[in-house]
Order: sequence, then C-alpha cells, then structure tokens
Amino acid sequence: MPGMRREAALQPLSRDHHVALEVALRLRRDEAGAAERFLLFWQDAGRHHFHVEEDLIFPVLDDGAEEVQRAVREHAAIRRRAHQLAHGDAVDTIALGELLNEHVRFEERVLFGLVEEALDAAGLEALGAAVEAA
Repeated sequence: MPGMRREAALQPLSRDHHVALEVALRLRRDEAGAAERFLLFWQDAGRHHFHVEEDLIFPVLDDGAEEVQRAVREHAAIRRRAHQLAHGDAVDTIALGELLNEHVRFEERVLFGLVEEALDAAGLEALGAAVEAA
C-alpha cells in the first residue's frame, strides 16, 4: 500500500494488495464491469495469493491467534463470493468490495506487521525466497 514501508519478503503480496484495493474500489462504487474485473483478478492472482498467504504467511504466527483466525474467515468469505460470481449466482458486489477492502487493509496494517515482528532478518529472507518461489 502506498506510504507503507514493507519488508522485501512481503512486497510481492503487498503489490497484489494494491491491485485488490483497485478492484475493491470499483466494486464498492458499483461500476459497470466491476464483477467481471474482480473475477479476472481472482483467477489471475487472487486465488494464488490466498494460497501463498495460507501456506507461508499464516504459519509464521500462532494459528489460534485472533488475527490469523480473522484472515482465515475473510479468505473463506471472499472465496465463497468468488465461487458464486463465477457460477452466475447473485452476489452483493458492493458488500464484496467492502469486505475485500477491509481484508486487505487489515492484512497490511496488522497481520503483515505481526509477521515482520515475529521473524528475524534470516527468517524474513527465507520467507521472501519462499514467497518469490511460490
């Protein structure tokens, strides 16, 4: 996100977050084509992004931590709505945009900060290599 200095290990995920925020804004504004743009983002990067976070980022923290549990719940809710949209089911796209926006901001402001605090320089370097490889 602009203005936030993120560790190199998390920068690829933050770049995805920047795109997600643009998609979320279009959904929240109820712009024509916003749902289709969300699905393109989801198929191109969003789905993979969630897997990378779940496989590499969340395990850095205690899986019982409220912050991790919130992120897991939000991932499930966004996945469910993406699946519904992809199958032509009705989805409140404005609410999806709000959820996506709040989720990204939570991860950037809270969750990623906790990851940066939990790892030393070597741990962050190893995480960065794993994120890049994924």
